[in-house]
Amino acid sequence: MKKASIEGREYIGINQIDGPLIMVKGIHNVGYNELAEVVDPTGKVRLGMVLETSSGAAVIQVFEGTLGLSIPETRVRFRGEPLTFGVGAEILGRVFNGLGAPIDGGPPPRADAVMDVNGLPINPTAREYPRKFIQTGISAIDGMNTLVRGQKLPIFSGTGLPHNKIVAQITRQAKIVGEETSFAVVFAAMGIKHDVAQYFIRNFEESGVLEKVVLFLNLADDPSVERLVTPRTALTAAEFLSFTMNMHVLVILTDMTNYCESLREISTIREEIPSRKGYPGYLYSDLSIIYERAGMIKGIEGSITQMPILTMPNDDISHPVPDLSGYITEGQIVLERELDQRNIYPPIAGLPSLSRLMKDGIGEGMTRDDHAHVASQLFAAYSRVKDVRALAAVIGEEELTPLDKVYLEFGERFERDFLSQREYEDRSIAETLDIGWKVISMLPKEELHRITEEELNKYYGS
Repeated sequence: MKKASIEGREYIGINQIDGPLIMVKGIHNVGYNELAEVVDPTGKVRLGMVLETSSGAAVIQVFEGTLGLSIPETRVRFRGEPLTFGVGAEILGRVFNGLGAPIDGGPPPRADAVMDVNGLPINPTAREYPRKFIQTGISAIDGMNTLVRGQKLPIFSGTGLPHNKIVAQITRQAKIVGEETSFAVVFAAMGIKHDVAQYFIRNFEESGVLEKVVLFLNLADDPSVERLVTPRTALTAAEFLSFTMNMHVLVILTDMTNYCESLREISTIREEIPSRKGYPGYLYSDLSIIYERAGMIKGIEGSITQMPILTMPNDDISHPVPDLSGYITEGQIVLERELDQRNIYPPIAGLPSLSRLMKDGIGEGMTRDDHAHVASQLFAAYSRVKDVRALAAVIGEEELTPLDKVYLEFGERFERDFLSQREYEDRSIAETLDIGWKVISMLPKEELHRITEEELNKYYGS
């Protein structure tokens, strides 16, 4: 017989175990997202969260799994509060698991406040439009797909592509140029292997940037349901650093595809009606809850900029995860397998990549007055290169016109000198634009329709 302790709201015995989920009946006053303690027959306490609640029943997802639980002997205590994370200045330089517990061997950091990991939506009227430039030191991003403070700019990758190296490079090099500001990086990894986790930690320690980074690691052998909390815990830390400590925070979430796979797993166990490729119908709204926690608030100096990384199954950009992410975010950085196979790093595709807010974060006073026209001309010329390469594949290079051959040479130079750079090469925006002009200067002046006469006189051939 089930007994309940009203003071502690402890219920003895559960009704059903299904994967990482348990069902408890005969309860009262239990809320959605409420934290629960699940005590197994040996007395070990596991944390869980109320996933669904109705009159007299609740479904709880157990973060540490349900192995060893017994239906008649398991006890459940409801805390009457959501999952929280203790935040403070001491979280910088620390490594946590997906639930916010330190895993770097150090003591729990001193908490200045305790915040609900589910966050609060930003009032749309209080949002400030993103306009300031963030320099990543990578020419393909800074020059042609500029990251703007407060923006959501995902990286679309594929299995085997070097997105981890690119993410680590961005974390090492990202900075606010021309301003005396406090800058930090919140890095959340979901479903990654142990060697990848060690790569990130070692990389940040050796480069000396760990002190400005907060890491949240959910490893591949950790419970998959923990992945559903990891980005929320990370964004809670980012919100404290940004909106309380007035820091500019870059949030990197990798890999959002692993997050969505966990969401699909839980949805399947709950026997929900599936949508495209088995994902739940609320995938869009669930992703938007995470992505929309980026931005700037009027009257607050700090900001949150997001760069989610997601691997496209079979390099399919129309897959539900990249497809829906593209609708929510303001552009995308796409990695191209062909460039990677030709040993071009970073293999950032020139044409599919896009930053919708780029036009508002570049120009005089932010980057350089010629930035917009240089980027536009590079896009236009590289598009012509793709057409010429397709034509050459049909008729052969020897049948091309002299101008087409110049464009072929431009394409090779653009990929070799502008797109390609070393893993530890940190280019300033001025260096990026200068390289762009060197490449553009290979083309005849009459082909440069996106650049003003004044800019040609000042920079062409220099």
